[in-house]
Amino acid sequence: MPGSASSTHRPEGLIERLRSAAADGGGGGEAKLKVLRELKNQIIGNRTKKLSYIKLGAVPSVVSILSSASSSADCLLVQCAATIGSFACGVDAGVKAVLDTGAFPHLINLLSHPNEKYLVYSMVGLPHPYSCTLEVGRATLLRIINGIHWLARKKLAKLSCGCLVVDAGARALKMIYQSEVAPKYDFFEEKNMEFLISLLDKNNENVTGLGASIITHSCETNAEQRILGDAGVLKKLIDLLGGTTSQRDASLESFATIVKGNPEVISEFVGPENGRTWGILIELTKDRYPRTRLLACVCLILIKNAAPSYLQSVGIRTKLILVLLELLDDPGQVGDEAVLTLSSFIADDESLQKLAFEANTIDKLCDHMQKELLQAKRLQGIFMTLANLCSNLECCRSIILQSPKALNVITASLTHATVDVRVAACICLKNISRSVKVRSFERACDIVIQISLSIVAKNHLCQYLSAGHFMTEAVIVPLIQLLYDTSTSVQVAALCTISNLVVDFTMHKSLFVQSGGVKQLVQLSKSMDSTVRLNAVWALRNLMFLVDSRCKEGIFMELRALTLTSLVCDPSASVQEQALALVCNLVNGPVDSIEYVFTEDGLLLNAVGRQLWSASKHEVLIQGMYVLCNVASGQEFHKEAVMQQLLPPASNEDNNNTQSIMVTMLQSDVAQLRTAAVWTIVNLTIPTGAGALARVVKLRNAGIVSQLKNMANDPCLDVKLRVRTALQQSMTFGDFST
Repeated sequence: MPGSASSTHRPEGLIERLRSAAADGGGGGEAKLKVLRELKNQIIGNRTKKLSYIKLGAVPSVVSILSSASSSADCLLVQCAATIGSFACGVDAGVKAVLDTGAFPHLINLLSHPNEKYLVYSMVGLPHPYSCTLEVGRATLLRIINGIHWLARKKLAKLSCGCLVVDAGARALKMIYQSEVAPKYDFFEEKNMEFLISLLDKNNENVTGLGASIITHSCETNAEQRILGDAGVLKKLIDLLGGTTSQRDASLESFATIVKGNPEVISEFVGPENGRTWGILIELTKDRYPRTRLLACVCLILIKNAAPSYLQSVGIRTKLILVLLELLDDPGQVGDEAVLTLSSFIADDESLQKLAFEANTIDKLCDHMQKELLQAKRLQGIFMTLANLCSNLECCRSIILQSPKALNVITASLTHATVDVRVAACICLKNISRSVKVRSFERACDIVIQISLSIVAKNHLCQYLSAGHFMTEAVIVPLIQLLYDTSTSVQVAALCTISNLVVDFTMHKSLFVQSGGVKQLVQLSKSMDSTVRLNAVWALRNLMFLVDSRCKEGIFMELRALTLTSLVCDPSASVQEQALALVCNLVNGPVDSIEYVFTEDGLLLNAVGRQLWSASKHEVLIQGMYVLCNVASGQEFHKEAVMQQLLPPASNEDNNNTQSIMVTMLQSDVAQLRTAAVWTIVNLTIPTGAGALARVVKLRNAGIVSQLKNMANDPCLDVKLRVRTALQQSMTFGDFST
């Protein structure tokens, strides 16, 4: 009946038939084949259906059929393996279900199944060629078999299933090893290594591909890379580079895994002195297949990253850049990976960035990113490559600044749905904002445009106006919104970009404060994540730099002395350093600014003093000393407060050992710390103050003036000059040499 017939096509009906087939033990071969084919056809390429059938319990039934199948039931074995592989393909839940039901050992057993070609030979009435004793007879048989093999496979598809059992098992295992939830292979077990070598030795691209997949999935440490190299695995992979396209690509991926970040393995097994390996990799960058070219480039780049001396040729470096740019035209995964590979290639290497610039990389990327419907991975790669190019080269920043369309694409991507794209867009904007044209925009705003303004001057002004794109709400507002992002990596990237943008732009600072950015920065400065906290404080520090009094007051009202005190005493030394630098910027400027550290009974100033007594990191001590240096530039009351921090009363038992803290800093090996300490003394000993003499006497009694005399020939010129000034001011009140 139609009703009952249709019910068999519903998932529940199919599962019922599958369970019935699994319960039938070794019988019902045709019924099992039919239901397995139906199930496989349902789930191939359909993630939703895979998950649905996994929930309905299909996987245990398939594994049950596989485990009970006769070793001679080739078609059934193939269908079981293919169905299991389909469940595992691209779905971690499928891999977990397959592993949990014990399919793994059964799939391994399939790898030792007799080769299907033996079956085909017997079906067509021919002996196997290697059973012939005469070379002539063997060659003749091989020619005959090669001629009829395709036809035999087609005609006898029902008997031979059109696929090797070994192939089906190997493909299913490869699907499993492409997942992160697959079991990690132990290369240190002798039996495991023997098995891996046996896979790579097979004359079967699916089996060798499985061996390569195991390496790519499981090799993570230098020790694992080393043991694979010592076992001859690299040599076998290099031999496989002469095989089929599938074998080449799988071998290149595994090769890359073994050499990544390991100069020792590279020097012993791969370097240019191993001419064959080097030559093969160079030659494969010219291969007809895009993926092979990409993987060959990846291998060479990994060698360069781990052992830079092996890729010094400008010609080869330029060739790699050109190949990767050419691969960018591939519309699929190869193009996506090519641009990310290019980004990693030129990162942190200005010479490579210059080569990429000379290869017109900027123009090509700008043109490419304006295409519609770019995949997220492609967009991320483009932004990261542009970011790396703009990290050092002003010429690259200039080109992008003169391309409003490119800037609009980058800015619009701040709201992209994909986290990695938002992060990459932030990093790109951060590096572009380093441009001197952006830095000079405010000065350009003050230019009085005369009627006789030259064409060159007008062009320069236009460039500055392009740089002014960074001055608009189109950039600032989306960046502030990213501070609320659910992704920590996005928040950190946005904070770094904001730090760059607000460091010395009055217009930016004002816009940022008016847009509510300070409130969220303060909130993030209280984050439990130390990286977020650090970058939030860093952004506040830059926002406070040379800010006008009105903005400074607004920022401090959001921060409050209590929050700043907490940050100055943060468990992280890096946060302490930035917090002290923030306080230093807070008290810099008009004398009124110094009063901020005296609010709430000097809570903040006392915290700074405590850090100078207890901190061990010289970076923290430097920033703390500069805070006191700025405070000491104020009025008499401010100077005396600094003296109290540096030379606390001896009656305070907790501070008995702190009276020589200035001497300790003056004796430091770090020139910056000595400079900060001497600057503070200069501000304390300015002779015009009413209490200057008393302060000089205290400094002399603490051994500080004597230490200054010992520094008259300090190796640091800045320290030497400041010491001279401090001594001259001290001598105004008389010679303290006796």
